[in-house]
Amino acid sequence: MNSTGSTTLDKVDRDLVHALQIDGRAPFNKIAEGLGVSDSTIARRYHRLYAAGLLRVVASVNLSRLGYVPWTIRLQCTPDAAAGIAAALARRADTFWVHLLSGGTEISCGTQTRPGGDGGSLLLHKLSRTTRVVSVRAHSMLQGFASPAHWSGFVSLTDEQAEALRPEPLAADDGPTDLSQEDHALMDVLSRNGRAGFGELADATGWSESTVRRRMDHLRRTGILRYEVELPMSALGYHAEARLWLSVRPSELVATAHALADHPEVSFAAVTTGPTNLMAAVICRDHSDLYRYLTERVASLEGVHNVETATVDRTVKRAGSALPSDAFRESNLRMT
Repeated sequence: MNSTGSTTLDKVDRDLVHALQIDGRAPFNKIAEGLGVSDSTIARRYHRLYAAGLLRVVASVNLSRLGYVPWTIRLQCTPDAAAGIAAALARRADTFWVHLLSGGTEISCGTQTRPGGDGGSLLLHKLSRTTRVVSVRAHSMLQGFASPAHWSGFVSLTDEQAEALRPEPLAADDGPTDLSQEDHALMDVLSRNGRAGFGELADATGWSESTVRRRMDHLRRTGILRYEVELPMSALGYHAEARLWLSVRPSELVATAHALADHPEVSFAAVTTGPTNLMAAVICRDHSDLYRYLTERVASLEGVHNVETATVDRTVKRAGSALPSDAFRESNLRMT
């Protein structure tokens, strides 16, 4: 962040963001060594960006390891209600990636439900009873092909630097594990600050610090606990985001999903159920870049029959807790 107050990150800031994207809880001295700068420089840069509300590391929970099914939900709303409904969705513990789309007339969000459980149906039932929700469309995500954690826009380090910071690989032989009440308390703190200290986490869970360390390591190694970097895409020079829903010929579906995942503009892609069968999150430099992407890259995919596009106007919640915003904190709308 430069001296004029701009949110554009310089080279050291971008290297720090990339390092945290690789390992969200990497010690500052390890990051400093990998970047070739002092410990104090990394600590000062991180705390400045964090205090400014530009950068944080948050934990997300991959409940598919416990048998849950991820869903993406699309809501058409009346324009006067969209911001309040988005805020209400963001406050829920079972939602993630809540966006206002299409000039404030549409919302998209994700959730995870256990097969045979009623959590997802209760959420959809509440949404369907909200008078200012015009329509609800739910798509089960069957298979992911690209992840926000591996989006190319984060890349700033050399391959050698990145490899030195990479944590141990996930354990292939560790099976799923149930989450206890203490685990939920742990996740609650980490969803707001993925770099929270072990003392704070011990206070929240009632465990000892050594138990917290072991449990966090186990949850990460089994793929249940993940750390993600959150910051405005504009800070990296990207000013146009969109969600795409594609109708693809079944025989070309997997090949098209792989092709999308290889596009540097795509931060997420998944095969879904519903009237469309492939969705993608796209991040571009500007709207002209988005236009070129749609008319050149996407248009060249032979298996695609139709594309629905909605621009992202505001992100209310990413992988962690709701993003701070005075406008949303002031909203009193409830889904009733």
